Amino acid sequence: MNSHLPYRATTATGETIDVTFDLHGETRNEADVSALLTALLSAIDARVADREGVSNGDVLQALAMATALRVAMIPAPRTVTEPLARDLLDTALSCASFAQRVPAPAVQPAAAQPAVPQS
Repeated sequence: MNSHLPYRATTATGETIDVTFDLHGETRNEADVSALLTALLSAIDARVADREGVSNGDVLQALAMATALRVAMIPAPRTVTEPLARDLLDTALSCASFAQRVPAPAVQPAAAQPAVPQS
């Protein structure tokens, strides 16, 4: 039976996304998967924050290329690694489609303060 990884992501605007990912039956360490996911998302957030105009499409394209390279680095036949990568992505996308999105809390405008007379 596959195990699950509950995960909460917070967007740059403060929205939270709660998702429970199904883990592959041969996952060795759920904590390592979670830590890698957090590191990847943090690295992307830091890079995007440093540069204006980075689109979501650019981010997705870079992730697709990184995934393709990681698949190519695995010392196993492509007939094994490519279907595995596609299956993992399909499973993750399916799980994310059921994610619970919570909007960022509304920022309340500062209350007007009475003017303080200058001495």
